[in-house]
Amino acid sequence: MIFYKTQSKLKNLKHIKVMKINHLFLIILINTSIVIGQGTQALSPTKIKVDGVAAVVGDYVILESDIDKTLVEMESQGMSTANINRCELLGKLMEDKLYAHNAIQDSLEVKDQEIYDYVDQSIAYFTEQLGSIEKVLEFYKKPDELSFRDELFQINKIQKLSSLMQSNIVDEIEITPEEVRTFFKSIPEAELPTFGTELEISQIVIEPKVTEEEKERIINQLKSFKVDVEERGMSFSSKAVLYSQDPGSRSSGGKYSLHRKKPRMVKEFRDIAFSMQEGQISDPFKTDFGWHIILVEKIRGQEVDVRHILLTPKVDAVQLEDARKLLDTLRTRIVDKEITFEDAAYQFSSEKETRLNGGAIINPTTGDKRFELTKMDPLLYNQIRDLKDGVISVPLLDEDRSGLKKYKILKVTNRFDEHTADYSKDYTKIKDLALKEKKLKAIKKWMEEKIELTYISLNKDFDDCNFNNNWRKTN
Repeated sequence: MIFYKTQSKLKNLKHIKVMKINHLFLIILINTSIVIGQGTQALSPTKIKVDGVAAVVGDYVILESDIDKTLVEMESQGMSTANINRCELLGKLMEDKLYAHNAIQDSLEVKDQEIYDYVDQSIAYFTEQLGSIEKVLEFYKKPDELSFRDELFQINKIQKLSSLMQSNIVDEIEITPEEVRTFFKSIPEAELPTFGTELEISQIVIEPKVTEEEKERIINQLKSFKVDVEERGMSFSSKAVLYSQDPGSRSSGGKYSLHRKKPRMVKEFRDIAFSMQEGQISDPFKTDFGWHIILVEKIRGQEVDVRHILLTPKVDAVQLEDARKLLDTLRTRIVDKEITFEDAAYQFSSEKETRLNGGAIINPTTGDKRFELTKMDPLLYNQIRDLKDGVISVPLLDEDRSGLKKYKILKVTNRFDEHTADYSKDYTKIKDLALKEKKLKAIKKWMEEKIELTYISLNKDFDDCNFNNNWRKTN
């Protein structure tokens, strides 16, 4: 429920003052399906419904057309809508509005400029993909750019408020070992989950050497970006869209949100981000992905919003071949038992995060060493699928999403066949399941309380809907 991320598109959405007279007016609109017009348009004698109100949640109106737009958007994204009905879509839209309404009540802040920047980036991305703004408007069936921008603004502001409210509810929730044990014991033996085959994988990475000239070129370019923003008033976000080589954040202007208790990004990146003040831009610094500069946009307790620009160095074919030869020689020494894989990783690997673990790769999703085959990154799976346990691969050319090329060798160090959940062996996974259940219960409790305290009205056309939440406030 809370992770279902379909976005609704809102048309000409306006905040409604929560006053009894307005609520009475809206009730009349809902119960009689009167058209919502603009200005002081008179009612048609025939009362033809053009776009009725489906529901009102707090300060937000949900039009029946919003349900249709959500359905169309899901289909345009390739999602199956065969088993999704209008009642379910309306319920999801009402949840989003309840989150957003209470985010405002709780003074959770979303800067309009941040949303405008994201809209600019979205428009730029759409235009790049389709060729011109005219083709974008034609594709999305919008009359003009201004109305399209307004609609994108409203969509993204609601989404951001909703996301902030959900995070605010669950971010501080933790779980104790005793709660994990109680959760596991509460599962009937016949219903214990089955965990798929998992592997532990180690690697040794050799990056080609970067010339001092190339390193200096990248550092100077990043320094010039910093000067452009600090002294010439240029947009850091626009610089990221145009120049950053991080495909995961480039389209959003280099935007990332980091939390102290939820490690994301490499350690060097996090250390820099959490050491800075709002509005500050870092000097260029290096990670395994390349060279970065960071702008800290907002600090919210344990969370910080940053933007970054990543540049990766260029390496020529000779440097790349030297790296392959070095790794091939190292592999031969390991096979001949001159050195262990773990010692070789510690002494020679270019990758800091795995080097200190004897080459063991940490699963970024779970935080442990196990990778479930069915959920493994496709690239990594293709590299190890034919690799027998204990056998070392030949040097493999690896290119990350930023374009950084390097060579590596891989080894499957442990294999755990498919099995029924075992408390001692699968504690980390069981803990995750227990924590998710605890968060879902917290969301459900919050939803029940806020529904009772928030003004909500439903169109009678949806009387037959069987909602997950008590939107009608029945006992």
